[in-house]
Amino acid sequence: MKENQSPTRAKIIAAAERLFYAEGIGRVSVDAVAEKAGVTKRTLYYHFTSKDELIEAYLSARDQPNLALFRRWFEAADGTVADKTKAIFLNLGHSASHPRWKGCGFLRTSAELAAMPGHPALKVGAAHKKRFESWLAAAFTEVGIVLAEPLARQILLLLDGAFAVTLLQRDPAYMEAAGDAARVLVGTVLRQIRGRRPVEESSQLSLKLDGKSEI
Repeated sequence: MKENQSPTRAKIIAAAERLFYAEGIGRVSVDAVAEKAGVTKRTLYYHFTSKDELIEAYLSARDQPNLALFRRWFEAADGTVADKTKAIFLNLGHSASHPRWKGCGFLRTSAELAAMPGHPALKVGAAHKKRFESWLAAAFTEVGIVLAEPLARQILLLLDGAFAVTLLQRDPAYMEAAGDAARVLVGTVLRQIRGRRPVEESSQLSLKLDGKSEI
Protein backbone atom coordinates (compact mmCIF):
# COMPACT_ATOMS: atom_id res chain seq x y z
CA MET A 1 0.00 0.00 0.00
CA LYS A 2 1.32 3.45 -0.94
CA GLU A 3 2.09 5.95 1.79
CA ASN A 4 -0.58 8.63 2.33
CA GLN A 5 -3.04 6.58 0.33
CA SER A 6 -6.55 7.97 0.46
CA PRO A 7 -9.20 5.98 2.36
CA THR A 8 -11.28 5.70 -0.80
CA ARG A 9 -8.42 4.26 -2.83
CA ALA A 10 -7.62 1.82 -0.02
CA LYS A 11 -11.28 0.77 0.14
CA ILE A 12 -11.33 0.09 -3.60
CA ILE A 13 -8.14 -2.01 -3.41
CA ALA A 14 -9.56 -3.99 -0.48
CA ALA A 15 -12.73 -4.72 -2.45
CA ALA A 16 -10.71 -5.70 -5.52
CA GLU A 17 -8.54 -8.00 -3.42
CA ARG A 18 -11.53 -9.88 -2.04
CA LEU A 19 -13.17 -10.27 -5.44
CA PHE A 20 -10.08 -10.95 -7.55
CA TYR A 21 -8.76 -13.56 -5.13
CA ALA A 22 -12.11 -15.31 -4.76
CA GLU A 23 -13.20 -15.30 -8.39
CA GLY A 24 -10.17 -14.49 -10.56
CA ILE A 25 -9.39 -11.24 -12.33
CA GLY A 26 -11.10 -12.25 -15.58
CA ARG A 27 -14.49 -12.89 -14.01
CA VAL A 28 -14.65 -9.69 -11.99
CA SER A 29 -15.73 -6.46 -13.64
CA VAL A 30 -14.87 -2.92 -12.66
CA ASP A 31 -18.55 -2.42 -11.90
CA ALA A 32 -18.46 -5.31 -9.43
CA VAL A 33 -15.42 -3.84 -7.66
CA ALA A 34 -17.06 -0.41 -7.44
CA GLU A 35 -20.23 -1.93 -6.01
CA LYS A 36 -18.27 -3.99 -3.49
CA ALA A 37 -16.32 -0.89 -2.43
CA GLY A 38 -19.47 1.21 -2.17
CA VAL A 39 -18.29 3.81 -4.67
CA THR A 40 -19.39 4.92 -8.09
CA LYS A 41 -17.64 3.69 -11.21
CA ARG A 42 -16.60 7.28 -11.87
CA THR A 43 -14.94 7.44 -8.44
CA LEU A 44 -13.09 4.21 -9.13
CA TYR A 45 -11.76 5.56 -12.42
CA TYR A 46 -10.67 8.73 -10.64
CA HIS A 47 -8.26 6.59 -8.57
CA PHE A 48 -7.41 3.99 -11.25
CA THR A 49 -7.13 4.75 -14.94
CA SER A 50 -7.92 1.16 -15.96
CA LYS A 51 -8.72 -2.31 -14.71
CA ASP A 52 -5.12 -3.26 -15.45
CA GLU A 53 -3.90 -0.61 -13.01
CA LEU A 54 -6.35 -1.92 -10.42
CA ILE A 55 -5.02 -5.47 -10.88
CA GLU A 56 -1.49 -4.19 -10.38
CA ALA A 57 -2.56 -2.39 -7.20
CA TYR A 58 -4.28 -5.55 -5.95
CA LEU A 59 -1.09 -7.59 -6.18
CA SER A 60 1.08 -4.78 -4.82
CA ALA A 61 -1.15 -4.67 -1.76
CA ARG A 62 -0.58 -8.39 -1.14
CA ASP A 63 3.20 -8.25 -1.50
CA GLN A 64 4.52 -7.08 1.88
CA PRO A 65 1.75 -8.63 4.04
CA ASN A 66 2.40 -12.04 2.46
CA LEU A 67 6.16 -11.76 2.93
CA ALA A 68 5.67 -10.66 6.54
CA LEU A 69 3.46 -13.70 7.14
CA PHE A 70 6.10 -16.05 5.76
CA ARG A 71 8.74 -14.45 7.98
CA ARG A 72 6.52 -14.71 11.04
CA TRP A 73 5.87 -18.41 10.46
CA PHE A 74 9.56 -19.01 9.88
CA GLU A 75 10.76 -17.12 12.95
CA ALA A 76 8.09 -18.55 15.27
CA ALA A 77 8.97 -22.18 14.49
CA ASP A 78 11.25 -24.12 16.80
CA GLY A 79 14.24 -26.16 15.65
CA THR A 80 16.77 -25.75 12.89
CA VAL A 81 16.45 -23.65 9.78
CA ALA A 82 15.21 -26.83 8.08
CA ASP A 83 12.35 -27.07 10.59
CA LYS A 84 11.61 -23.38 10.14
CA THR A 85 11.44 -23.81 6.38
CA LYS A 86 9.00 -26.69 6.78
CA ALA A 87 6.87 -24.50 9.05
CA ILE A 88 6.02 -22.23 6.11
CA PHE A 89 4.52 -25.20 4.28
CA LEU A 90 2.70 -26.49 7.36
CA ASN A 91 1.05 -23.14 7.93
CA LEU A 92 0.08 -22.89 4.29
CA GLY A 93 -1.35 -26.40 4.52
CA HIS A 94 -3.50 -25.23 7.42
CA SER A 95 -4.66 -22.25 5.33
CA ALA A 96 -5.40 -24.56 2.40
CA SER A 97 -7.85 -26.54 4.52
CA HIS A 98 -10.15 -23.50 4.57
CA PRO A 99 -12.88 -23.69 1.87
CA ARG A 100 -12.19 -20.10 0.77
CA TRP A 101 -8.50 -20.77 0.12
CA LYS A 102 -7.72 -20.28 -3.57
CA GLY A 103 -3.98 -20.80 -3.70
CA CYS A 104 -1.39 -18.16 -4.52
CA GLY A 105 -2.94 -14.99 -5.90
CA PHE A 106 0.31 -14.10 -7.66
CA LEU A 107 0.47 -17.41 -9.52
CA ARG A 108 -3.22 -17.42 -10.41
CA THR A 109 -3.00 -13.89 -11.77
CA SER A 110 0.12 -14.72 -13.78
CA ALA A 111 -1.71 -17.68 -15.32
CA GLU A 112 -4.62 -15.48 -16.33
CA LEU A 113 -2.24 -12.92 -17.84
CA ALA A 114 0.04 -15.45 -19.56
CA ALA A 115 -0.77 -14.01 -23.00
CA MET A 116 0.17 -10.49 -21.83
CA PRO A 117 3.87 -10.74 -20.81
CA GLY A 118 4.24 -6.98 -20.52
CA HIS A 119 1.39 -6.54 -18.06
CA PRO A 120 2.51 -4.52 -14.99
CA ALA A 121 0.87 -7.01 -12.62
CA LEU A 122 3.21 -9.73 -13.88
CA LYS A 123 6.17 -7.57 -12.91
CA VAL A 124 4.70 -7.19 -9.43
CA GLY A 125 4.28 -10.95 -9.14
CA ALA A 126 7.80 -11.68 -10.37
CA ALA A 127 9.26 -9.15 -7.95
CA HIS A 128 7.29 -10.68 -5.06
CA LYS A 129 8.68 -14.14 -5.76
CA LYS A 130 12.21 -12.72 -6.03
CA ARG A 131 11.82 -10.98 -2.69
CA PHE A 132 10.75 -14.23 -1.06
CA GLU A 133 13.72 -15.99 -2.62
CA SER A 134 16.14 -13.27 -1.48
CA TRP A 135 14.80 -13.25 2.07
CA LEU A 136 15.09 -17.04 2.35
CA ALA A 137 18.60 -16.98 0.88
CA ALA A 138 19.60 -14.42 3.52
CA ALA A 139 18.19 -16.66 6.25
CA PHE A 140 20.20 -19.59 4.91
CA THR A 141 23.35 -17.50 4.70
CA GLU A 142 23.02 -16.57 8.38
CA VAL A 143 23.44 -20.22 9.39
CA GLY A 144 26.51 -20.73 7.20
CA ILE A 145 25.00 -22.15 4.03
CA VAL A 146 27.34 -21.07 1.23
CA LEU A 147 25.14 -21.85 -1.78
CA ALA A 148 22.14 -20.16 -0.19
CA GLU A 149 20.68 -18.65 -3.35
CA PRO A 150 20.33 -21.93 -5.31
CA LEU A 151 18.85 -23.59 -2.22
CA ALA A 152 16.32 -20.77 -1.78
CA ARG A 153 15.34 -21.12 -5.42
CA GLN A 154 14.75 -24.85 -4.96
CA ILE A 155 12.53 -24.16 -1.97
CA LEU A 156 10.57 -21.59 -3.99
CA LEU A 157 10.04 -24.19 -6.72
CA LEU A 158 8.74 -26.66 -4.14
CA LEU A 159 6.47 -24.00 -2.70
CA ASP A 160 4.96 -22.85 -5.97
CA GLY A 161 4.54 -26.43 -7.16
CA ALA A 162 2.76 -27.21 -3.91
CA PHE A 163 0.49 -24.20 -4.38
CA ALA A 164 -0.58 -25.50 -7.79
CA VAL A 165 -1.11 -29.16 -6.89
CA THR A 166 -2.78 -28.43 -3.54
CA LEU A 167 -5.25 -26.15 -5.29
CA LEU A 168 -5.89 -28.69 -8.04
CA GLN A 169 -6.41 -31.63 -5.68
CA ARG A 170 -7.99 -29.56 -2.90
CA ASP A 171 -5.85 -31.56 -0.49
CA PRO A 172 -3.53 -29.83 2.03
CA ALA A 173 -1.54 -33.07 2.33
CA TYR A 174 0.32 -32.10 -0.84
CA MET A 175 1.50 -28.86 0.77
CA GLU A 176 2.62 -30.81 3.84
CA ALA A 177 4.46 -33.36 1.65
CA ALA A 178 6.29 -30.50 -0.08
CA GLY A 179 7.22 -29.21 3.38
CA ASP A 180 8.72 -32.59 4.24
CA ALA A 181 10.77 -32.47 1.03
CA ALA A 182 11.94 -28.93 1.82
CA ARG A 183 13.00 -29.97 5.31
CA VAL A 184 14.99 -32.91 3.96
CA LEU A 185 16.66 -30.71 1.34
CA VAL A 186 17.71 -28.01 3.81
CA GLY A 187 18.59 -30.56 6.48
CA THR A 188 20.90 -32.40 4.09
CA VAL A 189 22.79 -29.19 3.37
CA LEU A 190 23.08 -28.46 7.09
CA ARG A 191 24.50 -31.93 7.77
CA GLN A 192 27.03 -31.45 5.00
CA ILE A 193 28.16 -28.20 6.62
CA ARG A 194 28.55 -29.88 10.00
CA GLY A 195 30.44 -32.77 8.43
CA ARG A 196 32.95 -30.49 6.70
CA ARG A 197 33.57 -28.18 9.63
CA PRO A 198 35.77 -30.54 11.70
CA VAL A 199 37.81 -31.38 8.61
CA GLU A 200 38.31 -27.71 7.79
CA GLU A 201 39.24 -26.89 11.39
CA SER A 202 41.71 -29.78 11.60
CA SER A 203 43.27 -28.71 8.31
CA GLN A 204 43.74 -25.16 9.61
CA LEU A 205 45.30 -26.53 12.82
CA SER A 206 47.68 -28.69 10.81
CA LEU A 207 48.80 -25.68 8.80
CA LYS A 208 49.45 -23.73 12.00
CA LEU A 209 51.49 -26.59 13.48
CA ASP A 210 53.47 -26.95 10.28
CA GLY A 211 54.14 -23.24 10.38
CA LYS A 212 55.42 -23.44 13.95
CA SER A 213 57.75 -26.35 13.15
CA GLU A 214 59.40 -24.33 10.41
CA ILE A 215 60.17 -21.38 12.68
